[in-house]
Amino acid sequence: MALKATICKAEVQLADMDRHRYEDLALTIARHPSETDERMMVRVLMYALHAQQGIALARGLFDVDEPEIWVKDLTGAIKLWIDIGQPDEARLRKACGRAEQVIAVCHSASCDIWWKSVEGRLARLRNLCVLRLPARTAQALAALAGRSMRLQCLVQDGAITVSSEAAAVEVALQTLQRPEG
Repeated sequence: MALKATICKAEVQLADMDRHRYEDLALTIARHPSETDERMMVRVLMYALHAQQGIALARGLFDVDEPEIWVKDLTGAIKLWIDIGQPDEARLRKACGRAEQVIAVCHSASCDIWWKSVEGRLARLRNLCVLRLPARTAQALAALAGRSMRLQCLVQDGAITVSSEAAAVEVALQTLQRPEG
């Protein structure tokens, strides 16, 4: 018998002063049986950082043809595709062909090894942004995880803080590759 997804709920109070976006986000997260707390919390973080009209948590681990998060316009065209982890070159190349902008976020201790193995081949993808979230930060975010979460996400002058009643986590994303243009 296949294992079912665990449903988690997150209420995120977003105060993104850099983008002048202030809103309460209500997320229902279908957590894949193989997904770690770190990965789920990176999804929540990236959703909050890119919140806009048309954003949705996609099927990700449940469907290889979908990202973790995407933004679609009213015509159904994919404006933003966000993958979490260490996607292979073929997946990212395909995503770059389908979406206006693609973001890949690596959050594990082996991120540097993965990046060195794909960096040269990904450099020609003009609409790809690759970010590195330190493994310690992902672990600290995981400590905020639960089946029901109340979080605050503050973005000010490029500094990101995610907090709950129990703790606050300073988030520093490192850009490994910027999109052209």
